[in-house]
This record gives sequence, structure tokens and C-alpha cells, in this order.
Amino acid sequence: MSIRAFHQNLLRKVRQESGNVESSLVLIPLVFLFLISVELIVATNLRNSDFALAQSDASSRAISGVVTSSDQVIELSSPDSFTHMKLLITRRKHSLPQLVPGLVALLGGNAVVEVNGAAVMENLN
Repeated sequence: MSIRAFHQNLLRKVRQESGNVESSLVLIPLVFLFLISVELIVATNLRNSDFALAQSDASSRAISGVVTSSDQVIELSSPDSFTHMKLLITRRKHSLPQLVPGLVALLGGNAVVEVNGAAVMENLN
């Protein structure tokens, strides 16, 4: 087999592989888009679960009267002298996993979910 025949055979095989190159050029942005959408879904689900946990903590602490240092108690004024209400605010902070490295830095934010829970404190007397 001559060098010219080998060269033509190689060019013919490379021309037949053009579909694979186009497929790989489409596949890279598609995987990137998929990872971004999965990261958004994970962030939304973690925020919702953290909100439910913060609300549950606020409710149980308001009923039991146990207040931690990170909680905030707000006194609510009422025209009725017998009604003295307090509102308990709990805070919860959770970091998010990063599936696409550098995406959060590119958007200029933090990968943190911060939620608040609120409940009316019960009078224990």
C-alpha cells in the first residue's frame, strides 16, 4: 500500500466520522445544561425541606418555651390588657452542594440557603 493510498484512506475515514464530532460538540453543552437544572432542583428541594424544619423547630420551641441564643422573640402589643403575645422567630442556614464548579462564583452569590420559621409562643401560666 502506497503512502498516497494510505493518506486517502485516512481522509475517507475522517470524513465518515463527522457525525461523531458534531454529536460531541452538542453533548458538552447539553451535559452542562443538565447539571445546572439538577442543581436548581436540588437547591429548591433543600430550601423547602429547610423551611419545613425551621417551621417545625419554631412550633415545638414556642409550645415548650425553650428559646436558644439564635432565636428572636418579638413582643406584640395588644389593646387588650389580658392578651400578651410573643412571636418566636427561628433561623436555619444550610450550604448547598455544587454540581457545576464555579457556577456560584460566576453568578456572584453564596451557595447558602437561609430560612426563617415563625410561631406564636404559648403562655405557660
